[in-house]
Amino acid sequence: MLAEDLKPNRLLALKAIASNFIDKRPKDLIGLTIYAGDSFTQCPLTNDHSLLKSLLYDASSEWLADGTAIGMGLASAVNRLKESGTEGKVIVLMTDGENNAGTIDPFKAAELAQKYKIKLYTIGIGTEGMAPFPIYDNHGQKEYYNVPVSIDEPLLKSIAQRTNGNYFRAKSNKDLEAIYQKIDILQSSKPQVKSYLSLEDWHLPFTVAAFGLLLTEIVLKYTLLRSFT
Repeated sequence: MLAEDLKPNRLLALKAIASNFIDKRPKDLIGLTIYAGDSFTQCPLTNDHSLLKSLLYDASSEWLADGTAIGMGLASAVNRLKESGTEGKVIVLMTDGENNAGTIDPFKAAELAQKYKIKLYTIGIGTEGMAPFPIYDNHGQKEYYNVPVSIDEPLLKSIAQRTNGNYFRAKSNKDLEAIYQKIDILQSSKPQVKSYLSLEDWHLPFTVAAFGLLLTEIVLKYTLLRSFT
């Protein structure tokens, strides 16, 4: 998520815009779930948004196994919301990559969301084609490499549609802000909101010997799941 097609990069842009969104919903109960190769709850449902935002900015993939387990992240969010008896529950999932890990199929997780009447919005983040990715050499000098943007849009569209939700594409900061504004409007009529942020941040391989990373291409993934009741 360090690609710089969003500014200053995807990760920081996402955290800033998500933080602003949280500020606009002061009465909402919001939680935080993090996932990469697996998932865990970083913050349970809370109205302490200062704490939540602090945990949001601290969120890191270093705590988790490598990979992108969209199904597991989604299932974790569903599990946190399924017991709620209120209507209008929504999860918003954001990712800049493809599902490649975990033991739960994203479609099965979407079926669970449908079962518990949770609507799913999905957001693919990243430009078309290639994106600039910064790499630092042994002397601390920064160089840029163009890395492919690979978002599984058919998957994201399909799991959203399965729950009567929608898929959005954010190719810039402006796009991402507009999407969150639209979601805010869609949820503005809800008298009570319970939200879960599920953040997915992971490393894919890189083949520059000087860095000795394990995989074969560079992508940092960062997925945001917000759930509303």
